[in-house]
Amino acid sequence: MNKFDVIVVGAGPSGMMAAISAAETGKSVALIDKNKKVGKKLLMTGGGRCNVTNSRSVDEIISNVPGNGRFLYSAFSQFSNQDIISFFESNGVPLKEEDHGRLFPTTDKSKTIVAGLFNKCLSLGVHYFPQTTVQSLLMENGAVTGVRTDEIDYLAPAVILSTGGKTYPSTGATGDGYKFAASAGHTITRLFATESALISHENFIQDKILQGISLREIELSVLNKKEKAIVKHQHDLLFTHFGLSGPAALRCSSFVNKLLDKGENEVLVQLDLFPDQSTGQLKHEILALIDSHKSVKNALSSLTQERLLLFMLNQAEIDADQPAKQLNGKDLDRLVSLLKSYKIRIDSTFPIEKSFVTGGGVKLNEIVPQSLESKLTQGLYMTGELLDINGYTGGYNITCAFVTGAVAGRHAAQGY
Repeated sequence: MNKFDVIVVGAGPSGMMAAISAAETGKSVALIDKNKKVGKKLLMTGGGRCNVTNSRSVDEIISNVPGNGRFLYSAFSQFSNQDIISFFESNGVPLKEEDHGRLFPTTDKSKTIVAGLFNKCLSLGVHYFPQTTVQSLLMENGAVTGVRTDEIDYLAPAVILSTGGKTYPSTGATGDGYKFAASAGHTITRLFATESALISHENFIQDKILQGISLREIELSVLNKKEKAIVKHQHDLLFTHFGLSGPAALRCSSFVNKLLDKGENEVLVQLDLFPDQSTGQLKHEILALIDSHKSVKNALSSLTQERLLLFMLNQAEIDADQPAKQLNGKDLDRLVSLLKSYKIRIDSTFPIEKSFVTGGGVKLNEIVPQSLESKLTQGLYMTGELLDINGYTGGYNITCAFVTGAVAGRHAAQGY
């Protein structure tokens, strides 16, 4: 059998949700994937736990999709994050909420999510073709008619491309979808790494002085040439042997890359270790900690982690072993300034292949927002990371994948 009502290319979260949505209308659906098993990249998400969606309002979710999130309002009006939660709960996959509205399976295992999606596909009669590589789209008179694989042609009046971006090519995300979309006349905007770690060649990074230090709820800002913040993120941060990682760094990465693309050799980020305190409040706290019988490092030991405190004292040219009572006003001002606005030079991010999300993709003015159908080729639909949409970590990208998959699947099944 090689004739179907709907063909879905790619068995990631977006593709499986598209297949489910289409099959729920009663249409025959083929799900084609080059990998041996479904959801290969999905198994890696959330540190293997799978941050499956976010509980925040639609407006807040879209505000956390800096890459063209507003395009998704129509899709969210048809299938939202609350529908994602209901889907998993009703299919025997209970979820739990953690910080920042993030939702995970109660099992803390990504394979629970993958199994929930795939079992639903099978229960609806979706025809699954693993280890099958799509070579090209089949088109006739401006309409899609199917796909050509390395074995046979599969025919259908509706094809959904859910092939993902170019991150982690070992999972099968090698950018095939961009090639297929381009063959149908679509424009592919410049691709770039986002949700990526930040690489710095600062001496303290290369000397691994702060390597391994993890900070909670700091604020990291990306500065422009005039050293004005263009974006700020309050989240967790990790110092590594190459630079900065953790949610705060990942969220800044797309803005760093955009500045680097403008020809800047490096980009400054600014670290505020105490974002919930003003400069005056922090100075008052430090003054309250000063004990004339203690050294500076002992008096301020409760302020932050020891290695970080010693580093900041060194940067402020304060002898950590001197009596705390010897600190003068200028010393305090320098230290507080560093704790509130320490600048770090960033040279680059990880490449797309080692980043979490691909920025850029199929140009959105060539896609119908209500259905995610191509404006250029009848019966061709596109979802997820293939589109020029990218969100922050925290369940936002996978939410976009599920939402666009569900909407495209339903319209592809009903569109003829």
